[in-house]
Amino acid sequence: MTSPTDAPAVLTAAQRLLNATTTGIPCAPIRDLLGREDVAAAYAVQNIGTRRRKAAGARVVGRKIGLTSPAVQRQLGVDQPDFGVLFADMQIPQTTPARRPALLQPKVEAELAFVLVRDLDHDALDARTVRAAVGHAVAALEIVDSRIAHWDISFADTVADNASAGWFTLGRERLALSDFEPRDLTMRMTVDDALVSEGSGADCLGDPLEALAWLARTAREFGDPLRAGDIVLSGALGPMAPLAPGARVRAEFYLDTLVSTVDFSWEPRA
Repeated sequence: MTSPTDAPAVLTAAQRLLNATTTGIPCAPIRDLLGREDVAAAYAVQNIGTRRRKAAGARVVGRKIGLTSPAVQRQLGVDQPDFGVLFADMQIPQTTPARRPALLQPKVEAELAFVLVRDLDHDALDARTVRAAVGHAVAALEIVDSRIAHWDISFADTVADNASAGWFTLGRERLALSDFEPRDLTMRMTVDDALVSEGSGADCLGDPLEALAWLARTAREFGDPLRAGDIVLSGALGPMAPLAPGARVRAEFYLDTLVSTVDFSWEPRA
């Protein structure tokens, strides 16, 4: 699934998103350039942005899966998952606010993250076989963002915009897959102590491990398979919620009892 990265429409779309990133002013949708559903062209735009960031010294630490929750798909009017790239400067609190990418229109969602200990580049990539590649799972919050004005996005818009990636943070408790089934988790997320999202592992493509398997197969098809050491955000377990400077976010993950939490307080960029 490839599209020429020097195609005029692809280059123009990539420049439009870059301008939004550098100026902090959200841009018009890029679907007028690529079409709403041109997956190859959209990922070609994403790849240009990834190469630019790497050339500027950014370090890739993993991937994010997006649009896995039916609630989020309904919120954004899309009907299939996508993926983007995680860079080290997106991770909180490892990166100070001044060094993180600027946020334009942030929202927050709770999900499960997997940390890989094996490459996922072999033939059999289903939920059962990818389980063996996971060193541990951990609760996560993703601060999603869009360079497209008013979140007026189609599937092509969010793919091109690095799957609407912003920042992310991981919880402290390491969860071994030998001890639980990710699909059995339930999640509650609050912002400033008000409940804003609820869901479960089953809301993430039926099972977060199915989402991981989908990404493993898709990344391999694109010629850039998942590798040991990668952090993979599984996708939201419930609806995303708006986020404002100074907000305090907490997500709690349960089996029969509370098993993990993850917190985030947004310190505005200086």
